[in-house]
Amino acid sequence: MEAVGLIALWAALFLAGHFILSSDPVRGAIAGTVGEQPFRGIYSLVALGTFIPLVIVFAHHKHAGAMLWNLRAVEPVRWLVWLMMLVALIMWVASLITPNPAAIGAAENLTPRGIFKLTRHPGFVAFTIFGFAHMLMNGWAGDLVFFGTFPVLGILGGLHQDRRKLRAMGERYRRFVERTSFMPGAALLGGRQRCHPGADLPWLAIAIGAALTIVLAVIHPWAFGGYPLG
Repeated sequence: MEAVGLIALWAALFLAGHFILSSDPVRGAIAGTVGEQPFRGIYSLVALGTFIPLVIVFAHHKHAGAMLWNLRAVEPVRWLVWLMMLVALIMWVASLITPNPAAIGAAENLTPRGIFKLTRHPGFVAFTIFGFAHMLMNGWAGDLVFFGTFPVLGILGGLHQDRRKLRAMGERYRRFVERTSFMPGAALLGGRQRCHPGADLPWLAIAIGAALTIVLAVIHPWAFGGYPLG
């Protein structure tokens, strides 16, 4: 199998593992047989068992396939990508600090607060922004397949979680959905939420995300290849 096809195969297996295992019939059958905690272990093993080979295959076949675009020398695009990465890292850290009520095993506190006033799926939004940022800088077919896996996971994963929680929790989660938004900022712009800077802005996540952005800028050439600073 040629390189792009191999990357696509592992990307498909990675995504399929997530969506099949988290579907109501499969999740219910496995968790009902072995218990909730063992199910989470199985879920994590399948995720790692497909993601690690995906990363290894991509690492051996970077820039495989045809180049569809090359924006690396376009300075405004480079700055846009760094801004996207800063936002992605802040949102990812914020999702860890304040667990998503839609995530498996999270506490079911459905009061929108902090980062959830911006989006109810900060972790998935972080994956999506990360993927799109790297797709801008890597226009090869194989790279687009690899990095495109993250927006697919982020967008479809968020929608999938919404549907599952609506079925499981009914009106309680429906009210949470009505007061929040998947698209970042839509609930704030639509007047469904109000942001109070002192209480709602994730200051710790902003600090950690900014620090991680600087660290990644320094270590990127030897840790991941490429020269994102130019």
